[in-house]
Amino acid sequence: MRPQALTPLFAQVTSLPGIGPRLGTLVEKLAGPLVVDLLWHLPAGVIDRRNAPDVAQARGGEVATLTVVVEEHIVPHSPRQPYKVWCSDETGRLCLTYFNGREDYLKKLLPPGEVQMTRPDHVVPLEERDSILRVEPVYGLTAGLTQKPVQKAITAAVERAPALTEWQDTAFHKKQGWSDWKASVARAHAPEELGDLSPAHPARARLAFDELLASQLAIALVRHHNRTLAGHATKGDGHLRQAALASLGFELTASQTQAIAEIADDLGKEERMVRLLQGDVGSGKTLVALLAMLICVEAGAQAAMMAPTELLARQHFATIAPLAQAAGVRVALLTGRDGQRQKKQTLQGLADGTIQLVVGTHALVQEDVEFADLALAVVDEQHRFGVHQRMALSSKGHAVDLLVMTATPIPRTLMLAAYGDLDVSKLTEKPRGRQPIDTRTIPLERIGEVAQGIGRQIAAGARVYWVCPLIEESEEIDLANVTERFRLLNERFPGKVGLLHGRLKSAEHEATMAAFADGRLSILVATTVIEVGVDVPAATVMVIEHAERFGLAQLHQLRGRVGRGSAKSTCLLFYAMPLGETAKSRLAIMRETEDGFCIAEEDLKLRGAGELLGTRQSGLPDMRLADLAVHNELLEAARDDARLVIARDPDLQTERGKALRALLYLFRRDDAVRTLRAG
Repeated sequence: MRPQALTPLFAQVTSLPGIGPRLGTLVEKLAGPLVVDLLWHLPAGVIDRRNAPDVAQARGGEVATLTVVVEEHIVPHSPRQPYKVWCSDETGRLCLTYFNGREDYLKKLLPPGEVQMTRPDHVVPLEERDSILRVEPVYGLTAGLTQKPVQKAITAAVERAPALTEWQDTAFHKKQGWSDWKASVARAHAPEELGDLSPAHPARARLAFDELLASQLAIALVRHHNRTLAGHATKGDGHLRQAALASLGFELTASQTQAIAEIADDLGKEERMVRLLQGDVGSGKTLVALLAMLICVEAGAQAAMMAPTELLARQHFATIAPLAQAAGVRVALLTGRDGQRQKKQTLQGLADGTIQLVVGTHALVQEDVEFADLALAVVDEQHRFGVHQRMALSSKGHAVDLLVMTATPIPRTLMLAAYGDLDVSKLTEKPRGRQPIDTRTIPLERIGEVAQGIGRQIAAGARVYWVCPLIEESEEIDLANVTERFRLLNERFPGKVGLLHGRLKSAEHEATMAAFADGRLSILVATTVIEVGVDVPAATVMVIEHAERFGLAQLHQLRGRVGRGSAKSTCLLFYAMPLGETAKSRLAIMRETEDGFCIAEEDLKLRGAGELLGTRQSGLPDMRLADLAVHNELLEAARDDARLVIARDPDLQTERGKALRALLYLFRRDDAVRTLRAG
């Protein structure tokens, strides 16, 4: 049960003064539906009204609070003319100008002869002068909202914040010199100068640590719960792995060998495995996953691999099938487009155990899919699946071990934030024989001469990806860009150019890819649909238009589509002037390195964590207060503290444990509290 003290914070925002149904919808869009959401909507700026000069001393461009006597109202003859009110003090005169001003309202607001304290949109009688002479927080807004109702609602939300038992470790809290939670919330919403908006300010740092601690504690609780569920040891004798590797024709890299050893060790334990396999583009994750799956087959069980798209599932199947067959292992492909007869055979084979390995899309988690003995679930590009889909696959067997894979290199800071102590295996080298990719940045004006150069290359048999610009939030414009570029290139190289975008039907998509892969098409014009999983070793040129509009991680993913064979590859990044500082840095990093992990760290510095992987998409916790690029040390401290708490008090029953339960509810990590009850 949520602690009673938190109830006022979990009321709807419409329970706050001045927030009716219409504004409530806007406030919900801005911050969230509950009062507690407004506590996390911290000021983005300040207006200092303490500057109170005489009229003569007031300077243009500065916020000033003036005390004046109203002299006369000049009412316009026509509604198109402004309404003027002349005021003065001992040092000079001042004219207040109102457009579309109503005479009755303004004469009531500014009666002649009265001494007033004014600012055209802020007028009070002299006795209320002190209410204005203060620093005012300025909040981020959404269309249709103004500062006043938001300020009023947040002030009321802060007043509702209850005094709560301290959940931070006493020694750590004292060392940091922080206030308690309630005082920190109040202080964060009452900045006195610009410096108070810094993430390092004590009030903001305290709240950021609370958020990180809630997140890390939730991860640690779920992990502890998973670890205490009985698993089963899966051990193989290695004969199938040896047969598959013998047919491979090349040796594994050192990090592939290391990753397999780590996975085999996990599978051999009684506890359930939950491991992340991180590998840069083209580092050989599919092969590692196959070898892990073969361990299960050696032990007499089955394994399944789930990919987010049919294209990706088919590519994994194409890599896995010949190696599995060389080892005498039966492998099937299961997608939503399978014919009834084929699907029936696959389902039968999985249910009776004659199919030992299966690769598929989310079709694998449908109700009619049953396994004889599923021991391992491999989930590729796992950030594209919801938690429930991963769980659904895991639930197809008893205590199924889980291996999740990603080609998006995640910086260590984000690893901790998103996955806590998830065991991680990293593939750091490219397979032998791959050459570095020559990356160049070129102004857009030179696109014509580059197209000529590409003509020479395709005449010599080269294949080219041509990626068109990404327009935020506009699929229509993306489509227009890619269609127009296809038209122009097709005029120049008739019959040699293919078009790929997200609106194509699956069959068209596959036919175009097949024509590009076998050389019937030389240029593939595409949106970012080719970012993940497209594997054409013969492609050696990647052209990216308006590269300045893409994030670093995405540029890196796109570049990884070339350089997959033994031939030399080139990546051309076209940019439009003028370039902002961030875009300049991004393009420079792309020229300097191909190391995805290094690129990911730089991307974190340039863009901040929320934007880096697209929080919603990546499965990252949505951080409202913590900035992972700034609060790195606090994240480490939160992780260490969470570990210690779970080691000493895994059921959160001590006094501090009960306070930490309140923290989990406050940051809506209720799922973690439920595992306490379930466990």
